[in-house]
Amino acid sequence: MNKYKSELKAQIVHEYLSTSQSTNDLSKKYQINGRRIAEWIQGYQLRGINALEKRRHKRIFTADFKLNVIDYYQTHEDSMAEVAARFNILTA
Repeated sequence: MNKYKSELKAQIVHEYLSTSQSTNDLSKKYQINGRRIAEWIQGYQLRGINALEKRRHKRIFTADFKLNVIDYYQTHEDSMAEVAARFNILTA
């Protein structure tokens, strides 16, 4: 898995939000998977600039947190990807 600097992520998200370029256009321009770019954009829109920061260590989730995520998924019409972005977790 490639690691991208926060500055590059912010630049791409800003470019997406301030121009008419699609994630596909940006994918070709930066040679980064469009799905990954879409995840950065969605994370930014849900959690702000902190969503683009690199994680420093492996996170450990409590049982309560996991149950809250499952409960949210079952009681809302969000997709799994949207729930993952909202709670800043990986889908699988």
